[in-house]
Amino acid sequence: MYNANAMLYLRHAELLRDKVPSFGSYPFNLPAVRDLERLVFEKQVTFLVGENGTGKSTLLEGIAAAWGFNPEGGTLNFSFNTRASHSSLYEFFRIARGVRRPKDGFFLRAESYYNVASYIDELDEQLTPTPKIKDSYGGKSLHEQSHGESFLATFIHRFGGRGLYILDEPEAALSPVRQMSLIARMHELVKLNSQFIIATHSPILMSFPGADIFQLREDGGLQSVSLEETEHYTVTKAFMNDRKGMLRELLEDYE
Repeated sequence: MYNANAMLYLRHAELLRDKVPSFGSYPFNLPAVRDLERLVFEKQVTFLVGENGTGKSTLLEGIAAAWGFNPEGGTLNFSFNTRASHSSLYEFFRIARGVRRPKDGFFLRAESYYNVASYIDELDEQLTPTPKIKDSYGGKSLHEQSHGESFLATFIHRFGGRGLYILDEPEAALSPVRQMSLIARMHELVKLNSQFIIATHSPILMSFPGADIFQLREDGGLQSVSLEETEHYTVTKAFMNDRKGMLRELLEDYE
């Protein structure tokens, strides 16, 4: 369904290993980074998956910042700095861009999305632009919506197509039904020549047809896998197929 030879905006991210001061210190000691040489993107949708602590969010943040996004998230025009907690990883990436430039772009981080929403409100109050920035997000302050509603409003209203969208755990605020809504929206945007790079724990999102899935191994390195080979899928399936048996293993007094 999706063209592996589509015009991609981000072709690859190469770690300049000879510039790294030490692979024994953060963030270069993270499994996702320690053995990384070049992460190549060949599909319009790429997923980075792995256990907590493997470094997938740090890796995604480094790629986004190397592209030019604010490390806390938002569009390329967002320059706020609530707390300088991002790593220096982006300084050691060489980004290969496609021939065509994206018309749109957004870096969404679940953990700092509150700061993005606050920045939008501040700009609308202080700069009083016309139209308001929030009009691009559905016309309502993101703070006046639930966490999940504000995420979905961004996907539906702000993402306009022909864009590079880097998403860090977008499922964090979304119910399973809303995650399926996100898949439908991604499908629309991919047909509008968009590229997605997503770090996620959600088997639902990983089900997006034709996507590349890279598993970040705890012992280091990345491995191309199918949905069915991911731990997220196998554990979820095993639990749902034998819920009582799994609970008996987990809870010693479960009957």
